[in-house]
Amino acid sequence: MTQLLARFTTVLDSRKKVPMTGKIYLRAIVPIGVMFSLSLICGNLTYLYLSVSFIQMLKATTPVAVLIVSWIRGVSPASMKTLGNVALIVIGVIIASFGEIKFVFIGFMFQLGGIIFEAVRLVMVEKLLSSAEFKMDPLVSLYYFAPACAIINGVTAVIFEVPRMHWSDVERVGYTVLLANAMIAFLLNVSVVFLIGRTSGLVMTLCGVLKDILLVAASMLIFADPVSPLQFFGYSIALGGLVYYKLGGDKIKEHVSGGTRAWGEFGQKRPVARKLTIGIMVFGVIVLILGGIGGSGVAPGATDRAKGAIGAILGQETGAAR
Repeated sequence: MTQLLARFTTVLDSRKKVPMTGKIYLRAIVPIGVMFSLSLICGNLTYLYLSVSFIQMLKATTPVAVLIVSWIRGVSPASMKTLGNVALIVIGVIIASFGEIKFVFIGFMFQLGGIIFEAVRLVMVEKLLSSAEFKMDPLVSLYYFAPACAIINGVTAVIFEVPRMHWSDVERVGYTVLLANAMIAFLLNVSVVFLIGRTSGLVMTLCGVLKDILLVAASMLIFADPVSPLQFFGYSIALGGLVYYKLGGDKIKEHVSGGTRAWGEFGQKRPVARKLTIGIMVFGVIVLILGGIGGSGVAPGATDRAKGAIGAILGQETGAAR
């Protein structure tokens, strides 16, 4: 896609100002493509062994990996205080791992490798975009390292996947689905490099907290992935650590006090809407909990009856509020 943009548009004309030679490409660009490719390969293999919800819980440790790699490569100064803050994330993920019902060690190792490769890639991209030697914008950087990644993925696919793949497999998935998936992946990569260029690799990983929460919830509701209470507890600790690391204690207090005032004003102006909001939030939390219990095989019949009863109660409350 970037090659087409470079050929038929002017959005990548700034690439002509980059002093790119074969030696520089091998030294600065190819390693990013290698890390990107390894991250994708390990990440995709993980889905063969672990549930979507558990994978997202493990990915909560990515900011820790990015932080450590940034210290090793000299992108940011080391700080034991910062390491102590993010240690809470690691503790939460360890607790969630002990609570995982379908734990597969090989899948865990693949995900661990994917996290490490992704952390190295993010730090390398950040260093490349902030380098005075190149001064390239995020889209130009994608133009350079995307071909290296494509070649590595292509060679890997030809060796390991193509011999076992049939054209009927592609037709069963659907051409539209594959094309849409490729376009979304391209747009995701574009947005990632732009975000890193404006902020840092660590900020990019922290911005994925909401996405991870939604993915865990979706995997429970759509795929019925089992999530144990211990996992809920551990993941909550990890998310709390992420939020604390991103905002800090003072900012959290400021946002909490501001949110409390806004919530109080909302209740005074629109009391009915506030009651409906509370009901929807409570319903969502209970459905998530029951979804985890039902997916784990604990009293699935009772889970269905409880969901029906909750829906009836909320329906009555909505009618009364009106």
